[in-house]
Amino acid sequence: MSLNTWAQQASLRIARLKYGGGGDWYGNKTSLPNLIKFCNQNLKTNLAAEEDIVEPGSPELFNYPFVHMTGHGNVVFTESEAQNIRKYLIAGGFLHIDDNYGLEKFVRREMKKVFPELNFVELPFNHPLYKAKFPFPAGLPKVHEHDGKSPQGWGLIWQGKLVCFFSYECDLGNGWEDQSVYNDPETVRQQALRMGANLVYYAMTTL
Repeated sequence: MSLNTWAQQASLRIARLKYGGGGDWYGNKTSLPNLIKFCNQNLKTNLAAEEDIVEPGSPELFNYPFVHMTGHGNVVFTESEAQNIRKYLIAGGFLHIDDNYGLEKFVRREMKKVFPELNFVELPFNHPLYKAKFPFPAGLPKVHEHDGKSPQGWGLIWQGKLVCFFSYECDLGNGWEDQSVYNDPETVRQQALRMGANLVYYAMTTL
């Protein structure tokens, strides 16, 4: 399926990235179904209720307008996987990387394989991503404390377009989880879900 056919599909699917290296790519099991439900209710999208699992070297990667990656530990992309991700992102795909804690050094190293010529840049708070559907005039919401740092949104920009967004010191995915998992206040969960909806909407409207 080519990327430019996404908008014509009756039902879209989003995916979780199953990467190598030993990190827990499968973390936050209830997060994406909850985000999908929120998007379908609030953005009137028609996303399938459960996410798919896709590997970075698979041709199936090109089936998804939005791919989510999370975890705590090591990440390793082979050269062919890195090239496949690069082609996917240049073709119009969108990768959201959510640092569940401890992912940053691996993400920065492996995404250099994907885009050796690019560096992550912190997005200004007036970036369209932060107001795609719900306003976030101060950038990412803070969901969980890690090292007491402010949340930061880092992006890879390819020819003027944001193709990869890295949410750091924020833990959006934890905020998308069932409330019983972390017992976060509902106000925090709603902010996390709204920011997640911005990500999905941005990915689907900036092909």
